[in-house]
Amino acid sequence: MAIMINTSLGDFVIDLHTELCPLTCKNFLKLCKMKYYNNCLFHLVQKDFIMQTGDPTGTGSGGDSMYKLLYGDQARFFQDEIHPKLKHDKVGTVAMASAGENLNASQFYITARPGIDYLDGKHTIFGEIAEGIDTIMRINEAYVDEKGRPFKNIRVKHTYILDDPFEDPPQLVELIPESSPELKLPKEGEEVRLEDDWVPMDEKQDPEELDRSLRQKEAHSRAVVLEMIGDVPDAEMKPPENVLFICKLNPVTQEEDLEIIFSRFGKVLSADIIRDYKTGDSLCYGFIGEKTVSFVSFLISALQVS
Repeated sequence: MAIMINTSLGDFVIDLHTELCPLTCKNFLKLCKMKYYNNCLFHLVQKDFIMQTGDPTGTGSGGDSMYKLLYGDQARFFQDEIHPKLKHDKVGTVAMASAGENLNASQFYITARPGIDYLDGKHTIFGEIAEGIDTIMRINEAYVDEKGRPFKNIRVKHTYILDDPFEDPPQLVELIPESSPELKLPKEGEEVRLEDDWVPMDEKQDPEELDRSLRQKEAHSRAVVLEMIGDVPDAEMKPPENVLFICKLNPVTQEEDLEIIFSRFGKVLSADIIRDYKTGDSLCYGFIGEKTVSFVSFLISALQVS
């Protein structure tokens, strides 16, 4: 069971201990579904120790649990789920940043080094970083003030649920917004800080280059998701140069149809539609192959003209 978190410094994926910590994992998953964490600051970064987020107020003193949002103030906090086998023994341990015993809400932290055993038994460890330790290390290197807040804001931008074993409570659908909450601008008199992905005016990309960059980032994020759910073995893999990737296929299109369609450009050696390994249904993308690169180049040119 996993969540991919997109931040202003990159992505990381959390594997959740859903069997050992069902209350905590359900709370985390449903808050993600509510887009509760979107725009949350990493309000505390202690180098080579921990980084903390999950408070929509950005102060480190706010945040509500899914249970409060569903059932009211009496359910703001939920109890600890502490297990002896779960320890702060690795970089990327994910645990609840509680206000005290059995006072868990929305805030959580991620460890930046192993061997923080004095936190064992005090905080609920509910996950670990499965992909994206390099992002965690970038956050760890942030320049911070005397209170541990980064001088440049580092934010959670989006959360993507890769697998959720818990049924949604009936009331949850009313709490799921159509879009992310708006980024709140500082009030008059409040300190203003740059966003970490801010680019100086003289270094900004032209619109076409910026659009291309955003598309590349989105494509990579989707590739990581495909790797996590097992549709591709490696997010960085690429097809051979003599293979053409095709997408947005009609779900009823078969390999034989592709061979007929593309045979007018030359001899097709292979036509493969990628299918769901459980149901066999088309995933609406596939590959056309030939033994020469020139065939694919000609095919691309021909399709652009068509």
